[in-house]
Amino acid sequence: MAQSLSTFLYNLTGGNAYLATFLVSMFPLIELKGAIPIGSYYGLDLLTCAGISYLGSSLIVIPIFFLLIPIFNLLKKIKFIKVVVEKIETVFKNKAEKLAQKSQGETADKVTKILALGLFIFVAVPFPVTGAWTGTGIAVFLNMKFKDSVLPITLGNLVAGTIITLLTWLFKPYVDIIITVLFIIALIMLTLFIIKVIKSKPNKN
Repeated sequence: MAQSLSTFLYNLTGGNAYLATFLVSMFPLIELKGAIPIGSYYGLDLLTCAGISYLGSSLIVIPIFFLLIPIFNLLKKIKFIKVVVEKIETVFKNKAEKLAQKSQGETADKVTKILALGLFIFVAVPFPVTGAWTGTGIAVFLNMKFKDSVLPITLGNLVAGTIITLLTWLFKPYVDIIITVLFIIALIMLTLFIIKVIKSKPNKN
C-alpha cells in the first residue's frame, strides 16, 4: 500500500522527489507528518525531508487563514453543498469554543496568550487531525489575528515535525510500514470527521 501511494505521488510530480515531498506536506490530514517519512522513502536525506515538509506545511497556513472564510462563504452560495459547508463550519466552531472556554473571565491580553498556548499544544501533537490545517481553521473561527496565531501554529508544527523526524530516523528500516500506518490513521480520522460533520447541526449564529 505504502509503495503504491508513494509511487503515485512521485509520478504525479514527474519524478521530482523534492517537489513531491513539498506538495504532500501541504495536503490536509497528511501534512508534514506523512511527508517526512514519504520523502525518506524517496531516498532524500532525512533532514532535507524535514526541512521541505516543514516549509510546505507552514506556508499553507497563510492561504488557509485568509481564504478559509471567503471560500466557505462562496461555497455556501451553491445550493447542494451549502448544508455540508455549514456543518464543517460547525465542527470548526465547536473546536474553537472548547479552546475559548479555557480563557473565559480573563483579560484580553491573557486570553490571547491562553489561546496561543492552546493552539501550540494542539498542533504540536503529531496526529493527522491536529496539524496546521485544523489549527489555522480553529484560529480563524476564534477571530484571532494572524500575528497572534501564526507563531504558535508554526512552532507547534515544528515540534510535531521534530517528533516525526526522530521516529522516522529510529525506525528507518520500517519507513514503508510507518507510511502505511499514517495513511490508515488519516483515513480513519477522515471517516470520523465525515461522521461528525454528518451528525452536526449547522450553526446559523
